[in-house]
Amino acid sequence: MKVSQTAMLSPRQLEECARLGRLLARLRQARQVKQSDAALRAGLSRNTAYRLEKGDPGLAIGQVLRYLEAISPGSTLMDLLSETEPALLALAAREKTQRVRDLSAAELKELDF
Repeated sequence: MKVSQTAMLSPRQLEECARLGRLLARLRQARQVKQSDAALRAGLSRNTAYRLEKGDPGLAIGQVLRYLEAISPGSTLMDLLSETEPALLALAAREKTQRVRDLSAAELKELDF
């Protein structure tokens, strides 16, 4: 009889699985690797890669590690979870929006010619 992993996990554990999937997807996008290419490199089907990125708790940890290695060779699971992977940091910096403030009266006067 097949057991549903989703039914067996607590909500907190399900959220951890979803977070791991989101981080894998962000890392893949930051490295500009297609999902199908990452799956091929990891020896997985594209459907399995999709399930990994959606945080499916029914997949083996070995599949997660192979997928991570295919996306970012040399990266560890700890780098991914702590979000210290250089590609993730670069992506976060690119996504960071900067607010533009109005010029002060003195700055406007200085620019007025």
